[in-house]
Amino acid sequence: MEGRKLWTNIAIASRNLAQIIWVHVPFQRIDKATGQQKSVLEISIEKKSMVNIVQAYSVAVKHLLRAEPGVYYEDLYPLICFLPRYATHSSERATDDDMLPLWKSSAMDNEKHKTAHTLTSSRPLSPDHSVGRAGSAPPAGAPSGSDDAEKDLGQLSEDQIYHSLRGRLKRKKSFDPEMALPVVYSEHPLLPARNPPKESLYDYLPFLRFFKMMFKALFRPLLRPFRRHKPEPAPQIPTSASAATRSFTGKKLRPEAIDSNVPLEITLFLSSYLAWLLRNGQLQPAIASAFTTGIAQLQDTVTNLDRIRNTPLPFAYQAHLRISLWLYLFFLPFQVWSSFHYLTIPGTAFASFLLLGFLEIGQEIENPFNYDMNDLDLDSFCLSIQRELHEITAHTCPDPEEYIFTAWNQPFAPGDRRTAEEMMNDVNHSYHGPETGMHSIRRTLLKGWWDVDQMTRAK
Repeated sequence: MEGRKLWTNIAIASRNLAQIIWVHVPFQRIDKATGQQKSVLEISIEKKSMVNIVQAYSVAVKHLLRAEPGVYYEDLYPLICFLPRYATHSSERATDDDMLPLWKSSAMDNEKHKTAHTLTSSRPLSPDHSVGRAGSAPPAGAPSGSDDAEKDLGQLSEDQIYHSLRGRLKRKKSFDPEMALPVVYSEHPLLPARNPPKESLYDYLPFLRFFKMMFKALFRPLLRPFRRHKPEPAPQIPTSASAATRSFTGKKLRPEAIDSNVPLEITLFLSSYLAWLLRNGQLQPAIASAFTTGIAQLQDTVTNLDRIRNTPLPFAYQAHLRISLWLYLFFLPFQVWSSFHYLTIPGTAFASFLLLGFLEIGQEIENPFNYDMNDLDLDSFCLSIQRELHEITAHTCPDPEEYIFTAWNQPFAPGDRRTAEEMMNDVNHSYHGPETGMHSIRRTLLKGWWDVDQMTRAK
């Protein structure tokens, strides 16, 4: 319950931050360097990009709680790939020593990034898997060497290029929410948004693991001469999908905790954006305070979620409870055999099912952030936040007079069912009188209260 409540806090804070960025940061802005009015397109791109970073925060928290390190995921990397990679802000001359912590901890390949950076500048991807966007030409200010780089990169095969569409269009499934994200190149192949551990028959019947070990011990030496030598696989970043899920006795194993700095780095970019807005006088102090509160709420929530994930039941409690229960079930048949005889077998099985179920329930509620059926649906939470943030950025922020004083609005109903347009055009009505105006409006509102009171009470 506490985990669900904390995820609600992330959703609320994300909505609040998106509304502040989209509604309260002005679209009219003067460039201090040139003194010219900035274009609405430039400001809209800036604000929508920051809202995408807000969306990326919930996705980063999801992967953190599932012990999935790094940023190279299909639902996370496209949202933050434009963030700076190096302290020098120059990909051409940067080295591994210049790499920022967000990408250093994700094991970003410097050379592959230069290739991906060149590809992004010279032949961007489009959602229909074609190179280039609607026949767009290279930028006018592109360096002369970009043509040579494009010639060198033009011979790369599909298997040598990593991008967010790689392998996705071949999947035959109707629900693929990551297709709604930007299409970008990457330095590494992107992992799926959901990467649950593989289950096998041994997860449901743990006692079969004993026979598996015996089979390997007996027949592996005999089959060794007939096996073909397989090359060792390339090292990969460990994820929850590559880890064992249960022990030899069937006890569910907790995924190994990982130290991910992705949520922290995202809040740092949000904080720096707030500082930039304040330096340029784009936010009122009250709105800036709400912005700061939203960032602090995100940081506080992820700390509490991490506390839940890293606080297991005490080992002494688990060991004592498990040993006591198994000893009781072991001696139970000897205690009831004299009374139940052959009914002892189904009776003991039923008692074992009931009592061992309590152990399993305790392990289920210990960490509610994994891929089990009873765990919280973190993917659904993130997709809900994504839909809400896109709905916020779809808001046009119109001036009130554009929609209030129209023929669709009846503000005084049921006291006065005329539209706002009719009331504004009827200049001879008492509403417009300098002495009778407010008095007449109050009388109409009082009549509206009385009508509502009478109409909404059952007789």
